[in-house]
Amino acid sequence: MEKIYGYVRVSSADQNEERQMAAMRGKNIPKNRVYIDKKSGKDFDRPQYKKMIKKLKKGDLLYVLTIDRLGRNYEEIQNQWRVLTKEIGVDISVIDMPLLDTRRNKDLMGTFIADIVLQILSFVAQSERENIKNVRRKV
Repeated sequence: MEKIYGYVRVSSADQNEERQMAAMRGKNIPKNRVYIDKKSGKDFDRPQYKKMIKKLKKGDLLYVLTIDRLGRNYEEIQNQWRVLTKEIGVDISVIDMPLLDTRRNKDLMGTFIADIVLQILSFVAQSERENIKNVRRKV
């Protein structure tokens, strides 16, 4: 039976994850299946993400609010998306980007469009991270 999970990430302990949690509640995800990390998105070396990966099974559904909450490294987002969807066999739904919902449009055209959108959003996520780092260095 399909289980529904949520993943929430903020970059630091002083950031508030409430907006993401509200989105998870809106999808009726049981609180014990929402995994929260308070860590940078530069890589996927995050304790709750790793714990969640071990729980996910083929046919499960994973919600994230936005792609940058999944990560902020272009190559690693692409790799993790492949691990989740191809190796484990879960569906992913990016709440704020309906084009990134692997339950829909599983034909060649749908897959192609989702791949392009994922690449663009992954690029934007990493670019934003690099801009944030550069601003912090200047301050």
